[in-house]
Amino acid sequence: MQQVKAYGTENPSTPLHELTIERRELQPHDIEMEILFCGICHSDLHQVKADFGQYPAPIVPGHEILGRITAVGNHVKNFKVGDLAGIGCIVDSCDHCEYCNEGIEQFCEEGVTFSFNSPDKVSGGHTFGGFSKTYVCNERYVLNMPAFENLAAAAPLLCAGITVYSPLKHWGAGPGKKVGVLGIGGLGHVAIKIAKAMGAEVVVFTTSESKVEDAKRLGADFAVLSSDADAMAAYTNKLHFIIDTVSAKHDVNTYLGLLRHDGTVVLVGLPPQPLEIGAFNVVMGRKSFAGSNIGGIAETQEMLDFCFEHNITAESEIIDIQDVNTAFERLDKGDVKYRFVIDMASLAS
Repeated sequence: MQQVKAYGTENPSTPLHELTIERRELQPHDIEMEILFCGICHSDLHQVKADFGQYPAPIVPGHEILGRITAVGNHVKNFKVGDLAGIGCIVDSCDHCEYCNEGIEQFCEEGVTFSFNSPDKVSGGHTFGGFSKTYVCNERYVLNMPAFENLAAAAPLLCAGITVYSPLKHWGAGPGKKVGVLGIGGLGHVAIKIAKAMGAEVVVFTTSESKVEDAKRLGADFAVLSSDADAMAAYTNKLHFIIDTVSAKHDVNTYLGLLRHDGTVVLVGLPPQPLEIGAFNVVMGRKSFAGSNIGGIAETQEMLDFCFEHNITAESEIIDIQDVNTAFERLDKGDVKYRFVIDMASLAS
């Protein structure tokens, strides 16, 4: 095992701090990467706060991991030392169930292994995330990272990008479709860019007056303040699909009313509290309320290539690892436009 510097915490009441973790020695199919940048996702905050339940200590967050390969196992075929690479949410799965064979490893029947806070089938214990100096991973779960001009701003695509790309593709966002984006945050602002690049007409709904004009800067065709009843009513029965990126409790019934018949609201945010659905809001018009969870490895690679082709990255604020607790506090208040990314070179300070 290798001793590696990282940032994490032992419990929800203790701020993240420097600590030492163990990474496994290189297996034949493994790559090792030096982490250059790691995005901060709202689910990192949820996990650290134990919103999804208690966690084994210590927890080292981070699953938007972009780095450069420093070593490869002797059976590695697709990567070499010096390559840019990415690691997203998934770092292991059974590799033989129905879902793994279909390339949707996130639904693995035997249980997917996530980048952090998952049982580690190789080393025992649990996985540690990208708030660290290095990461070791089987090459099957590693992405070829295109040479984005702004590499730091590309890191959030490894979670935020695939989280919105997968449902936009699955529900057919494209020419002739009116797509709603609910919320302009770390997920929503990327959804605007991707949906527009797919050719859809994009309508953004936000509770923040200051974000109405920003939505148009990001590429939205229209932006609506959700507290404006008349503006909201103008979209009744108009949208084919709405991607809901909100990670707090909210009333989705309002947005079900904006769908055309057979339309769908797809939740990709992770509110810690249950959401209520009125029966008539889905029965009338044969509407659906659905969810989507990241994407498989092949689709994540497809998303990276799509974003590189269309020059799509996240609007990012680059921080040092020593400022991560302040970043979490600001994220909790929605005080970021629109994604924090850690420059992991600061870990050496």
